[in-house]
Amino acid sequence: MLRSVRDDDLPAMRRWRNHPRVRASSFTTHEIGEAEHARWWAAVRADATRRVLIYDHEGAAAGVVAYSSLTRESATWGFYLDLDGLQRAGTLLRAWIGLERAAIDHAFGALGVSALRGEVLADNEPVRALHRRFGFAEVATYRRDVDGAPRDIVAVELRKELS
Repeated sequence: MLRSVRDDDLPAMRRWRNHPRVRASSFTTHEIGEAEHARWWAAVRADATRRVLIYDHEGAAAGVVAYSSLTRESATWGFYLDLDGLQRAGTLLRAWIGLERAAIDHAFGALGVSALRGEVLADNEPVRALHRRFGFAEVATYRRDVDGAPRDIVAVELRKELS
């Protein structure tokens, strides 16, 4: 289930985002301080083209889904999870799958977009495989600067099935 972010979610969101494995899979790899996180959150709240939601897994906050570049036709998305908490509970894989399903349903339902897009580091095969499992097509590969180093990026896209 996806829900709105509450102010008391912000410390956990930053802790999850600063996990070394999450940072290593992100386009911003430095540890995010409290002031930077507060500036980011203020910018998100002021931007009509962005939505950030909490993913609740088995009744507890467990991840973040971020939509950006939101238009009537499409959105770009990304996510991260509470890796430590979910691994301790033995539910990390189920949470990954649940988050992906919830994010897609929200994009094509509540947000009403026709296309959901994302970017993945090319060497992040677990996330690429998860996206393929849910029908995302890998539509482009390119190089991008990630914190001062060129990295290979894969663009993914999922289109809403019209029936």
